[in-house]
Amino acid sequence: MVQEREEGSLKRIKFLKIAFVFLFILYAGRLFSLQVLSGEFHRLRAQNIARQTMPIPAQRGEIFDRHFDQPIVTNIDSFAVSVIPAEVPRGFMPELISRLSEVLGVNREQIERRLPRSVFFLYQPIEVASNIPFSTIAVLAEQVDSLPGVSWQSKPMRNYIETGSLAHIVGYVGSITREEFTMLYNLGYQQGDIIGKNGIERQYDMLLRGTEGRETRTVDVRGRNVTGINTRLSPESGKNLVLTIDRRIQTLAERALGRRIGAVVVLRPSTGEILAMVSSPWYDPNIFNQADLSSEYQALVNDPDRPFINRAIQASYPPASSFKIVMSTGLLAENAIPTFQTVECRGEIHFGDRLWRCHVRPPGHGRLNIQRALAQSCNVFYWTTGRDLLGVDNIVKYSMEYGFGQLSEIDLPGEVRGLVPTPQWKERRLHERWMAGDTMNISIGQGDMQVTPLQMANMVAMVVNDGVIYRPHLIKEIRDPRTGAVEMSVGREILHSTETDPGVFAALRQDMRRVVTEGTVQYPMNLRTVEVAGKTGTGEAAGIHDSWHSWLVSYGPFETEDPDERIVVSVIVEASNPWEWWAPYASAIIYQGIFADQTYEQAIRTLGFSETNIIRGRRE
Repeated sequence: MVQEREEGSLKRIKFLKIAFVFLFILYAGRLFSLQVLSGEFHRLRAQNIARQTMPIPAQRGEIFDRHFDQPIVTNIDSFAVSVIPAEVPRGFMPELISRLSEVLGVNREQIERRLPRSVFFLYQPIEVASNIPFSTIAVLAEQVDSLPGVSWQSKPMRNYIETGSLAHIVGYVGSITREEFTMLYNLGYQQGDIIGKNGIERQYDMLLRGTEGRETRTVDVRGRNVTGINTRLSPESGKNLVLTIDRRIQTLAERALGRRIGAVVVLRPSTGEILAMVSSPWYDPNIFNQADLSSEYQALVNDPDRPFINRAIQASYPPASSFKIVMSTGLLAENAIPTFQTVECRGEIHFGDRLWRCHVRPPGHGRLNIQRALAQSCNVFYWTTGRDLLGVDNIVKYSMEYGFGQLSEIDLPGEVRGLVPTPQWKERRLHERWMAGDTMNISIGQGDMQVTPLQMANMVAMVVNDGVIYRPHLIKEIRDPRTGAVEMSVGREILHSTETDPGVFAALRQDMRRVVTEGTVQYPMNLRTVEVAGKTGTGEAAGIHDSWHSWLVSYGPFETEDPDERIVVSVIVEASNPWEWWAPYASAIIYQGIFADQTYEQAIRTLGFSETNIIRGRRE
């Protein structure tokens, strides 16, 4: 028995010896692999883990108007303030936050959100405020000995020199949000980046933002600096952008519209260049440079006039009688009515259970052919021909050819399509059948028809260009930020074209000229400086009784041998303004200022009218 136990013990000892030898060989092989075979790989990995990389912000590119003389958006020096939480003594953080809030003028809650308890152990700097001016940094520097863990670094701030109606064009910048970071991560964006939030700043952010630089330091396991700067990669500034906007025309259009709620688009039809785009009311993009903007931003958000909306592309309205240009195009192109044939207007027609009144001339226009019908803007003519001769399918067809109900693809974010109602749309959306009365409504640009001021400018551009619309754009050139050399110029690009006979558009131009010489805008548009052709419109505001939008879409010069000399002007004044039929007057001021090289005040005096002598109550 004893011998058996001794033999068992010897076997166990022998097994353990073999196991120990095996484990020793295994560990020795592993150590050999780590230290010899893969030693270089792991040394590099350890060094990388011990390195801390800090970004160096790049200067955003500047933005210029078409003359490339003075920037309208540039950068100014500012600073960002950071805190290294682990360097703040235990229990001192609440007092530090209070003192920073007082010195920086930043809401205490904003700093607390960036310094939760979960980061108190970190030796990495956490940005708590940005866009801090040098004067504030100077005050902070005087107290730095009593503010442990606080540091600051240069962080350029956007400066919007032109703070009027250009706000909707250039937009503004801000810190990247969590949702934006999720979408843009694969494009190289990082937490804490400053990105474009609206307008050109957003549309061309990848060009404007440039490339960040990098500083690399060696740190210990807790993130504390062990050495100074190991490597430094300098940042590359973003590209400079030259807009198609003419600052003088922009200011003129802005002054002509005034503080009324509405929009103006000035377009060069031969290229699609936007020379001016005004949306009122606007906002000051420099407010986003403030350390604490919550109150001002909230006031803008809650403003019932919606100043953040670019009404030129983000608001849609019934085109009203301006839509009769589309109707005349269809009637002429389809040979639906000979030019000599007339329709009698007695001021009203009975259809269905409703009396349809021609508000332009209640007694009636008498007998009109298509040329006089457009000049006099006779509703009865277009109700009758739209319902009986052209039909809803053709109205929809020519509306779509003019680009209605579609994006213009302008290089700005947030554009809306508007709406061209169809029988299918009404059946699907309202669960109702299309009626002849619906056709009559859209025949004069009312009902559910919705367009943007830019789409209306494109409509006139198609007439001017004999059936071609060039894609509207705001970027003229991209330039090198150091040398100013042109890296890319934006040329014209066809957006829409039609096979309609150019003779139709030639006839339309003549008829649009009659609107000015014989029709509804003889007084305000009687300019000696330049001959203008166009069409007015008075759109009924949905849900607001006896309230009207004021339209004028036009172009000039009426005749010219140089297509680049022509401009299209689209103006709408919303029904929320007191009725004054201001769109024709604003347009006259713009044409006078552009072609006579005059300021707003000079144009007003030359034209002989002011904002106080407008013919009130007049409707077209």
